[in-house]
Amino acid sequence: MMGDSAPIPDDLRQWLTGHLPGTFIAATDTSWDRETSRVWRVQTTSTVAYAKMSPSLDAFEREISGFRHAQEALVPGQSPRLLAAEPGLRAIVVTELPGEIVRHLDLSRATETRVHRLAGSILRAWHEHPEPESARARATLKAAMTGQAAEAAACLEHLSDELDAATRALIGEVEQLPALAESMPLMYLHGDFGSRNWLWHADAGDLGVIDFQEAGPGLAVQDMVWLFGALWTSRPDLEEAFLDGYGRALSRDEYRMLVLLTARLAVSYWSTGRRNHDVVLVERGRLALADLVRRVR
Repeated sequence: MMGDSAPIPDDLRQWLTGHLPGTFIAATDTSWDRETSRVWRVQTTSTVAYAKMSPSLDAFEREISGFRHAQEALVPGQSPRLLAAEPGLRAIVVTELPGEIVRHLDLSRATETRVHRLAGSILRAWHEHPEPESARARATLKAAMTGQAAEAAACLEHLSDELDAATRALIGEVEQLPALAESMPLMYLHGDFGSRNWLWHADAGDLGVIDFQEAGPGLAVQDMVWLFGALWTSRPDLEEAFLDGYGRALSRDEYRMLVLLTARLAVSYWSTGRRNHDVVLVERGRLALADLVRRVR
């Protein structure tokens, strides 16, 4: 969360008073520690809700579409409900969803397993609910995969003196992303499906998902990259539980795509960390790539 609490803007507060019942009591900043995150927990005499201001109009529109998709794809209680939206402020207000952010919790292994199985089930329901496919979406995906391949090539050149032969070979194979993507079906993605956007409701034993700002068309495995590269590296049991909840194994091409997307992310961490003298980022990328090389041998 943010180190310095930001007060809720006056225009947002004024807008909220017209859309929430009761008298305004307080707004607590619950933003993530980044400039583009602006979220408040709003309390009135009658209710508790969350207000969010998107960093751009595109992000605002993706969020609105994501809420619509969530209401159609998920069962009640698995996501917040959108109460109101204001394009001029790029603001939304949503219901409070019971639970705590999973990333902050110290859970038993049994509970972690249940959480991941539920998360896989939620993502399968999200992915399986159809959305119209457009030529624009397919072109956008191709451009994104081409861009990621080019980024990996640039990082490979930047880090060539630090990489062993197996790691260089894996990063070099990221150039396959555009061709692989052409034959894979588009689905509607959550876009940021990680434990920081999962809410665990311990009393009910249920899981919910929040934050739809990155929602949009893409490939199913794009919603698993962070989990695959950062969380499942040391916990294959959680990967197994997640895919059990997801209800199907990944195809050979999907698994290959997941490996290459994760390799691109990892080498980007390493290269950026080296450029900015960030040893934490370097180590994150290095360890993820070492794990990937081990997996594909």
